[in-house]
Amino acid sequence: MARSSRMFEIIQLLRVATHPRTAQSIADELEVTKRTIYRDIASLQAMRTPIEGAAGIGYVMRKGYDLPPINFDIDEAEAITVGLLMIARTGDSGLERAARSVARKIANAAPLSEALFSSSWGPDAPKTVDLSDIRTAIRQTRKIEMTYIDLTNSQSRRTIQPLAIIYYAESIVLAAWCVMRQDFRHFRADRIATYKVLTDSFGDSATALRQQWTKTHTDNL
Repeated sequence: MARSSRMFEIIQLLRVATHPRTAQSIADELEVTKRTIYRDIASLQAMRTPIEGAAGIGYVMRKGYDLPPINFDIDEAEAITVGLLMIARTGDSGLERAARSVARKIANAAPLSEALFSSSWGPDAPKTVDLSDIRTAIRQTRKIEMTYIDLTNSQSRRTIQPLAIIYYAESIVLAAWCVMRQDFRHFRADRIATYKVLTDSFGDSATALRQQWTKTHTDNL
């Protein structure tokens, strides 16, 4: 997480807090060190952000501090509520963290509906792959080298060009162009034994491949 984004997150956490937040509790939530939080809060205070408190005691945001409002109508707010709740069904822990961050950012501007709920039932997060790495590789059009175990338990080494992630109710599937097969292939995330995001880019062909995959494969999703 970039420092500017992290500092924004600290502001959001303190704005919605009902009691002083310690640097350790903020660090745990943002997955950084306590020292990093101390530095960020000192920088925010130097910029006259009204954060009060001290190390070992906890921090609070002085009332009245606000950010530019975000305006949603009721249908938009309810759509956001359902979308954020259903992210828990994907089994993607990185998206779940992002969903909590989104909820904090819009909580004061447009409170989410308290009348809508979603079951959290869905696939377990894969144990051998961090889906945040895969999503980053898709955005940056980076190839991935991986060891894959198919349904017959046969193991193979593949170099793929990742194009999309499909979140089914029972599994998470990575859609990609397989360099070895020279064709589109779909890989279950929980069957990826090892992986490495390469520096090699496939940016020149990424758009055309994704358009072709979307045209030929998304009708059956």
